[in-house]
Amino acid sequence: MEVTLCTIGFAGKTAEQFFSLLAEAGVRRVLDIRENRGGQLSGFAKHPDLAFFLHRLAGIEYAHEPRLAPTPEIRKAYRATKDWQQYEAAFLALMRDRGFPGAVEVPVEGATLALLCSEARPDKCHRRLVAEILVEDLRRKGHTVEVRHLTIEKPRPRKRAA
Repeated sequence: MEVTLCTIGFAGKTAEQFFSLLAEAGVRRVLDIRENRGGQLSGFAKHPDLAFFLHRLAGIEYAHEPRLAPTPEIRKAYRATKDWQQYEAAFLALMRDRGFPGAVEVPVEGATLALLCSEARPDKCHRRLVAEILVEDLRRKGHTVEVRHLTIEKPRPRKRAA
């Protein structure tokens, strides 16, 4: 089976950019892997609004899986230290403790799936780590997997004429 796995964060994007990225990538299902999906800072990505917008604007299914989110303690430690290696190690240990990928069902069959979080870029975001674990598991099971991180490229600053 061929699987396309996307990741997307809503920060730094307008609603138009966010929903366009998902539609252009052919996403049919969004799996929200945030622990808190109702915060004020979530804007258009706040639950239950996001599920409504996804369905109404693009015919995309919505699901929430908080077991794939970091704990508040892991997030707090990262904010205090900015040590990404420590964050990554703690998060990967948490995923092992939670039995991911085996004990946490991720619906990858039959549709392009996007893992949703808040960070604008995947580099230092848990959605990239979840995607990497999932890809390894799917490939081990004989699937072909393409990963696409849906981001908005920032325009390069123009050079001033001399």
